[in-house]
Amino acid sequence: MIVVVGLIIAFALILIFSDRRTRNCRWRRDRRRDADGMHFHRCMTCGHEVWTEGEKPPKMCYSNAPDK
Repeated sequence: MIVVVGLIIAFALILIFSDRRTRNCRWRRDRRRDADGMHFHRCMTCGHEVWTEGEKPPKMCYSNAPDK
């Protein structure tokens, strides 16, 4: 019984704290294309390419962007 309650709580926490904007994105950094302090990232799901100032990948999904 305790295990079932624990699993329900864990599932609820995942739903609450997961970032829905990037749930389907799989950003990969291509260090070969980095230039001038900008870092190149490409989403393996939607194919969008973006440059960022920081080393971390973008925090939003571009898969539903109007230009794609």
